[in-house]
Amino acid sequence: QVQLIESGGGLVQAGGSLRLSCAQSGRTFTSYTMGWFRQAPGKEREFVAAINWNGASTYYADSLKGRFTISRPNAKNTVYLQMNSLKPEDAAVYYCAAGAWNTIVEQNQGDYWGQGTQVTVSS
Repeated sequence: QVQLIESGGGLVQAGGSLRLSCAQSGRTFTSYTMGWFRQAPGKEREFVAAINWNGASTYYADSLKGRFTISRPNAKNTVYLQMNSLKPEDAAVYYCAAGAWNTIVEQNQGDYWGQGTQVTVSS
């Protein structure tokens, strides 16, 4: 079993930055691709970014390239999402997920999910 716990969300002004964290416990951290997703009120869940088991490969939603960065220093069993130049439309609940690369990136699904962390961006 894998447990994922997100943190780092909060209220930020437009143009500001936040770093989200997702701490993983249970199975071996490097067994999984890790992904970030988000869901705004009234909208479907949206893929944000993914990183493979050793951090060598990353993948981003086209609309977020250049502003968001995903990383995973494996010694900490944590994956991060650095979000810069935040916009009001980035406001959502952000979820991390663990799974196979195809599951995360191509199917936009996950085998395991965290509980989410709220990001609010004021204009």
